[in-house]
Order: sequence, then C-alpha cells, then structure tokens
Amino acid sequence: MMPGTLYETHVKTKNLETAIDFYKKLGMDLAHTIEERRVAFFWFDRNNKKGQMLGVWEVPDEDFRTSHFAFKVSYEGIVNAKDWLLERGIEPRDAFGLEPVEPMVHTWMPAAALYFHDPDGNSLEFLCVLPERKNAESDVLYLSEWEKLPLAD
Repeated sequence: MMPGTLYETHVKTKNLETAIDFYKKLGMDLAHTIEERRVAFFWFDRNNKKGQMLGVWEVPDEDFRTSHFAFKVSYEGIVNAKDWLLERGIEPRDAFGLEPVEPMVHTWMPAAALYFHDPDGNSLEFLCVLPERKNAESDVLYLSEWEKLPLAD
C-alpha cells in the first residue's frame, strides 16, 4: 500500500496568462506565481490552503505535451457539471465513444465522469465515485443508463 495521497500535480501550458484565466474560471484559487520560472500554483480547494495543489508551467512549443487529471466532485456536482461548464464558456467533450450529453460511468470503478479540455488541450475530468456496484455489460455508459441498472450480487 502506498503511504500517502496525491498532494499536487502539474500541467504544461503554452501561455501562462491564458492558463491562469482558465483555472480561475474553474474556481481554483491562485496561490502563487513565479514570473521568472513562468509557473503558477493553484489550490484545488480555496478553503484548504494546505490541501492539494496544481502547478501550471509555461514551456516552449517543443517541450509541450498534453496530460490528464481529474477533479473529484460530489454526486450533485457531476449531475450539474455540464451546465456548470457551459455557464463558464467551457465545452464538455466526447470520450470513450460517448457524446457529452450527460456524465458517463466507468462501470469497473464505478465512477461518473465528464471530460473537457483546458486551452492547451490538456484533458480534464470531473469525477464522482459512485457508492454501489451494479450489473453492467459495458465498460462505459451514460449515468442515466447506470441509474436504471440493478445492484450487483
């Protein structure tokens, strides 16, 4: 067993100011910038200044690579995620063959998710771990489909 939890993660950007604006739009709290290193740090939870952090590093085009991370949200948060993103001018994206009409469920976890991109194309996700296992024949399906399934034996 690993002796800890994730404290921080980092993504790369081609334009730090654009990235700062985007992550503020997501409601993240800008904690610190270091201009000479072209990096900004954000708190995931503005009410917990010793909690998890995101570092955003500006790099030249030749060093840029996209990455992925997920924000853990409540059930209410995932149900409302699409509208919440659209209100902020952020388009949810398709994933695993499903259009972003509503959250999808990764049935093996199980967890509901909705995917979107930051301005650099990094893959971001809102994710809600679901409380019970169900009998599903597919690896991914829409949340509304999941809710109709019987509980697993």
